[in-house]
Amino acid sequence: MVKDQRFLIDCGEGTQRQILKSGIGFKRLNRVLLTHGHLDHVLGLAGLVSTFLRWESLNALEIWGGTWALDRVQDLIYGVVLRGAKPPMPLHLIDLKPGVMLEDPDYTVSAFPVVHRGRDNYGFVFQEKPRRPFLVEKAEALGVPAGPERARLVRGEAIRLADGRVIEPDDVLGEDMPGARLVVVGDIGDLTGLDAVAQDAHALVIESTYLDADGDMASAFGHMTAGRVARFARDHGVGTLLLTHLSRRYRERDVISEARQYFPNTYVVRDFDRYLVAKGRPVQKLTPANEVVEEDIDLDEVGELE
Repeated sequence: MVKDQRFLIDCGEGTQRQILKSGIGFKRLNRVLLTHGHLDHVLGLAGLVSTFLRWESLNALEIWGGTWALDRVQDLIYGVVLRGAKPPMPLHLIDLKPGVMLEDPDYTVSAFPVVHRGRDNYGFVFQEKPRRPFLVEKAEALGVPAGPERARLVRGEAIRLADGRVIEPDDVLGEDMPGARLVVVGDIGDLTGLDAVAQDAHALVIESTYLDADGDMASAFGHMTAGRVARFARDHGVGTLLLTHLSRRYRERDVISEARQYFPNTYVVRDFDRYLVAKGRPVQKLTPANEVVEEDIDLDEVGELE
């Protein structure tokens, strides 16, 4: 969630069940971003739209994806779920292109191409816009009172004090501080091109289907190993590495062990985990920092649905 905005990235089977189980509900869940069109990343849209059809009301639902992914979504929703019925809300299927796709005064959301099996695969960058910090000590030295005057200076407006002096924003604002950056990648078979978007990211969410011992299999199926993405994170100044899409053939502790030998600040993401990504501080895990468990993770086996 970015401020009051919510984004669902990919929608596998059982997504609506997990949303209900989490307690966060469907309010304002009006944007779905698809990394690619493999069925294990889109099949949950059938249940989600069915839920909206019966119980929920949204002003509109936007589904963003590559052309191939949207073709499958079109068939799934209109051919299987609706079958001639009217959508429960205006439904917009939006063809993704590389570059900025959404922007507001505080952040941007961008898409970038990713190499995986098939075509039209994307990752996403959530980038907070830079801000100039307000220097309270300078403001107080200049006699700028607390209140709306300071707010105007933060917005970049000059103000006039009661004694006639004009205070410019540059008098009380520091240098630009880069905002937080979250990079989210779905399935990926080649890290080429990820360097620029992931460099110095506060957090990188990325798959790690295999371990290094099965690196040849990872390459053959267009996936990553835990060690490979951990070395990438280390070499590109990433703050926190969040691993997804683990194969059930491995124990979670083995995945963590392999990744952390190269990049200690690594987590395996589980359903219902919450992380706070904000500028000026390390990524914070808001759910209890439980240690590794041996239970199955609700992630895909290597025989993914295409």
